[in-house]
Amino acid sequence: MSTDTPSPADQLLIDHALRHGFTVTAKMLEVWRSRRLLPGNICGGGLGRGKGSTSRPAPESCALVLGLARHGGRGKRPHDVALLLFGEGLPVPEPTVRAAFTAAVDTLTFPGDDDEPDTDPEDRLDALADHIAETDSTVTLVPARARRIDEGIARLVRAAGQHLAPAELTAFDTNPGTPTATPRDAALAVAAAAITGTMAPEEIGDLLRAMNPTAVANPIASLVETTSQDVPEFADVILTDDNQLALGPGRDARDHLRDLAATAPLQDLARAWKTPEDVRQWALDLCGRVEEQLAAGQLGEAAVEWMNGRYAMAGLAVLSTLKERDWPPTQHALDTLVLLCQLGEYRRLDRLVSGCQWHLLATEGLVPPPTRELLQELISRNAPSAGAAVDVRPAS
Repeated sequence: MSTDTPSPADQLLIDHALRHGFTVTAKMLEVWRSRRLLPGNICGGGLGRGKGSTSRPAPESCALVLGLARHGGRGKRPHDVALLLFGEGLPVPEPTVRAAFTAAVDTLTFPGDDDEPDTDPEDRLDALADHIAETDSTVTLVPARARRIDEGIARLVRAAGQHLAPAELTAFDTNPGTPTATPRDAALAVAAAAITGTMAPEEIGDLLRAMNPTAVANPIASLVETTSQDVPEFADVILTDDNQLALGPGRDARDHLRDLAATAPLQDLARAWKTPEDVRQWALDLCGRVEEQLAAGQLGEAAVEWMNGRYAMAGLAVLSTLKERDWPPTQHALDTLVLLCQLGEYRRLDRLVSGCQWHLLATEGLVPPPTRELLQELISRNAPSAGAAVDVRPAS
């Protein structure tokens, strides 16, 4: 049948879109079906006496057609459209959703990905280091907006004759000093961690310090760096034989993310999809509130929230948000899979190590509030109410 002459079933969809203010054609329906974004019509019974057969749209097609009319314009990538529709809770065909998440992982490429599978890992990392040096590849450690906020807070603190590092923080850092990790070091560390699925605790600590360079002390970085000495029984469980922290099953992290894209329940993907979006909104809102306080020349609760978070995962989420200014659907999908990976690691640790103090994740400033909500079942399962965060507001 010519795509210029829609079938009766397609005409129902076209009319449905028109009633909602969208112009949809038979050709558009054909294209969306070819891209597996829209299911085909359901064949019905025959009309009798050689008059052909009937068909009707699939039950989910009406909602999908409206979503496709909003997002499926010319030049839009099918995987991006699928992710946007999925994020709105529309019934995109499951294989299409999983293919879109997998395609997002496939955008993470590094030199040497096409090498033979049996290439020596050390040789590959050496080649990767050479490539990063030759191309001067770097990673932004502190985005400009975060740096301006840090400097503004420090300026007000100095003007008041106060200091940023209370004794409660400095007492918990066994390795204070100037961070040594450079943007080039960070680029190599990120790529190597993705390829091997591991990272040395000392390397993690140095990166945490480099991402908060104005901090006189960084107790969270210190806790990571001293894991082997402080809790050797815990370190034996979570560290590899060569003293690396496994970031997952101990293989290329991208393979693990692809597995999640292929197997995670759709309801888990949908729930995790919303959290990075909420985290971004929280981070941008926090930046705005702190900037208002700085413009007024005073440090209020937003500045305290900023300073507490800069030492922990909440602060890392703010930095990540400021780095990804556009945040396309592909990056949203990657953030969703990484979040699911983290949740899986929490559950794995809970099985391997008894007595994990998960309630500490409820401490203000440790994780972004939307992430804390996602972890609420784990946090509240077996612990007393969390204590308050260490108050890092400037002390005289």
